[in-house]
Amino acid sequence: MEKKLGLTALTALVLSSMLGAGVFSLPQNMANVAAPAALLIGWGITGVGILLLSLAMMVLTRLRPDLDGGIFTYAREGFGELTGFCSAWGYWLCAVIANVSYLVIVFSALSFFTDTPSLRLFGDGNTWQSIVGASVLLWLVHWLVLRGVQTAASINVAATLAKLLPLGLFIALAVAAFSLHTFRLDFSGINTGVPIWGQVKNTMLITLWVFIGVEGAVVVSSRARNKRDVGRATLLAVSAALLVYLLVTLLSLGIIPRSELAQLRNPSMAGLMVRMMGSWGEVIIAAGLIVSVCGAYLSWTIMAAEVPLLAASHKAFPKIFARQNTNNAPSASLWLTNISVQLSLVLIWLTGSDYNTLLTIASEMILVPYLLVGAFLVKIARRPLHRATGLGASAYGIWLLYASGPMHLLLSVVLYAPGLLVFLYARYSHRHDNALNMQEKSIILLMLIAAFPATWFLIR
Repeated sequence: MEKKLGLTALTALVLSSMLGAGVFSLPQNMANVAAPAALLIGWGITGVGILLLSLAMMVLTRLRPDLDGGIFTYAREGFGELTGFCSAWGYWLCAVIANVSYLVIVFSALSFFTDTPSLRLFGDGNTWQSIVGASVLLWLVHWLVLRGVQTAASINVAATLAKLLPLGLFIALAVAAFSLHTFRLDFSGINTGVPIWGQVKNTMLITLWVFIGVEGAVVVSSRARNKRDVGRATLLAVSAALLVYLLVTLLSLGIIPRSELAQLRNPSMAGLMVRMMGSWGEVIIAAGLIVSVCGAYLSWTIMAAEVPLLAASHKAFPKIFARQNTNNAPSASLWLTNISVQLSLVLIWLTGSDYNTLLTIASEMILVPYLLVGAFLVKIARRPLHRATGLGASAYGIWLLYASGPMHLLLSVVLYAPGLLVFLYARYSHRHDNALNMQEKSIILLMLIAAFPATWFLIR
């Protein structure tokens, strides 16, 4: 009999999937695009938006407890089969790219221990040695998840507690070292040459990236012991993560000036720790990042494998991916996901891409699935408070699409278009009786038309 996930395991799953690599690079990432004034506004927008999104998910788990496939089933139920498929496809691609980024950053962190000016062993996580090491870790976690989601989730609880130790130490030292004078230097970002509103826009994909995973409990809601725990776990994890991100970002700007912070090598938290406690600071943060990312990678492997399983069980993905092994692990879906990750690792080695490139792509692919969560709540809400929550979550989703800019939207079209073949094959494999309706034909046509100029523009 399958063991169900309780509140602690669900909260750890969500928190671990959010507190991954991003938090350790957050000081430099944010200082590079915005000054303190813009960062305060940006975190304010993100904090309100992500809390509204998590509240929307909590309300939906109570209004429609029958929809236990998470954000995919919300999109499908509210807006049709093709829209539901696109939500599942975009989310799954985001999960695959996120997993690749975690493997890359693990070996980039290991370079702190191995690399010297005359020896580049792991580099930025994209050398052949890094790819070999990442592949070993990939298939080790694959074997672990095949033993059962409950087993993997239990290990994840321990990993979540372990990653909070170096973060807590950093925050404590940063409070002691904080200088209000340093924090106020170029407070509005005149030296950046970018208006405050432009700086705020530039923070959005970064702040979204560190919150990707907020839907973790919703995605695995079918494995929850109590459906009400899904909403509680989401709110608990989001509140904890938001507090950590605010403290890490704002306290860092009071340790060294923004312009200097923007030049630190990632994970930038390591450089700050060296200033506060000497050379051991770098070792502590690098070790903490490795533990943190491995925990986040485990969470994301569970979620990534769950999506094709759920989509296949609802006839949106080919039916082969609905198979589970004797441990109730999504075996076929897991093989699909990890083979895709393995191929992506080879591409990383061939192209020399790094963590920041993957961050942007993964953030973009999650925008549409998040927007559809709020939109679905607006559609089914009967109470004014529920409708207001849905409208707020939808407004945040639209703002993210605007802030991401046209280039990133073009990139998402290129990645969504190949999924149409999977959608059509899924209909064939499930012997679907209904032909494409006019709305589905129109969406497919528009996506195919947009894919050609988008591909050309991106190549150029």
